[in-house]
Amino acid sequence: MVVGSGPNGLAAAIELARNGLSVAVLEAAGEPGGALRSAETTLPGFVHDVGSAIHPLAVASPFFRSLSLERYGVRWVHPPAPLAHPLEGEEVVLLERSLEETAAGLGEDGEAYLRLMSPLAADLERLANLAAGRPALPRHPAALGASALRALRPAVSLARAAFRGGRARALFAGNAAHSFLPLERRPSALFGLALGALGHAVGWPFPEGGAGRLARALVSCLRALGGELLTGFPVGSLEEVPPARAVLFDVTPRQLLRIAGERLPGRYRRALARYRYGPGAFKVDFALDGPIPWADGRCARAGTVHLGGALEEIAAGEREVWRGGHPERPFVLLAQHTLFDPSRAPEGRHTVWAYCHVPNGSTFDMTGRIERQIERFAPGFRERVLTRRSAGPADLERENPNLVGGDINGGVMDLGQLLTRPARRLDPYSTPVRGLYICSSSTPPGGGVHGLCGYLAARSALRLLRGSRRSAPRPPAARPR
Repeated sequence: MVVGSGPNGLAAAIELARNGLSVAVLEAAGEPGGALRSAETTLPGFVHDVGSAIHPLAVASPFFRSLSLERYGVRWVHPPAPLAHPLEGEEVVLLERSLEETAAGLGEDGEAYLRLMSPLAADLERLANLAAGRPALPRHPAALGASALRALRPAVSLARAAFRGGRARALFAGNAAHSFLPLERRPSALFGLALGALGHAVGWPFPEGGAGRLARALVSCLRALGGELLTGFPVGSLEEVPPARAVLFDVTPRQLLRIAGERLPGRYRRALARYRYGPGAFKVDFALDGPIPWADGRCARAGTVHLGGALEEIAAGEREVWRGGHPERPFVLLAQHTLFDPSRAPEGRHTVWAYCHVPNGSTFDMTGRIERQIERFAPGFRERVLTRRSAGPADLERENPNLVGGDINGGVMDLGQLLTRPARRLDPYSTPVRGLYICSSSTPPGGGVHGLCGYLAARSALRLLRGSRRSAPRPPAARPR
């Protein structure tokens, strides 16, 4: 039994099913996917992603690649440029698929950018397989080792050491801010390096028609393997789970304590109670009567746009959020799907997906501040808004209980909790209760749509169920396209 049908729950179920086990997934909501869903949240015909919207990790994931999800209807949309980062008074900084083209736009820091990012982009396949538990010899071991040390640094420190100009620093800071950490905190640099490398190696694509297409493909894959999905099936306690040899929970520590707390030993229960959740997200969906009127039209080449200006401004905003405040100029992550996927809106109309970071559990309405940040780099944006729908941390958690206080990463991803989530154990997916596992983003490698938390939890369960580490075959290694 797998409780929860987010991407990790579905990944766990698929891995168990394709190793010959009978599997059922229990989902409390009326449809599967968790935060991997799409809906007409603003106006009829306008399809918005409810949670995740841009999926470089899904394309790079060795597990998802081994499933050949294209057979189940997934068509990846690749914008010409993965990312745009506009700056006031300057040309926009573009992260292109080409390392060389990206470097050419960074002026004096072009060569430094190539030295920093080239080894990571070249070895992305091996790094992805390492995350899936299959280590491989890297092509550039010395350079990759140096990158690993850099990844443990704070993003501000690495950006200032690696680059002299503001353009490269701003690009790196925007990627690092996906960590939800203060950029002066370790290992925020890891996220700047990883997301940049992903952009060059596989792009920052999204599924045509909405993120829900990816969830439906995973469900189709599960059913093709004989697995079952039961929606509208909430689980409030272990007694409500039908008998099974193993139960895997795609939930965070807070939900696991509520469901199974009485069965868990005191030491493990206390460890879960100490688990730390990070800042939340405040999200706004916009329906527009035309495309965003960017001051720099080259922003329209990118599916994702980072709005936050220079390194110093982004760092100040993320630091304020961590301290419990609400920045006047928040760092905004924006996706403009309909420029490249017209199926998501009526002809000539467009959608915008945008969010910023806020303190966990915040009740402050950031809609106006998000709009002002967009207007700052796209004068006239407000005149194109037909309607909007805002969702704060409480709304996000109500739609998906795993988003505790609006935390979309399943918990803080700092050095103290990145690899020891949810508790310090040799096997982080198992619990002290035999046959009970946790497979959510609150386990390594953490947040993101990659399915690896579920896949690795399933491998852990298979070792018990089969009685041998080598009894079940591994999926083939994936190769970036």
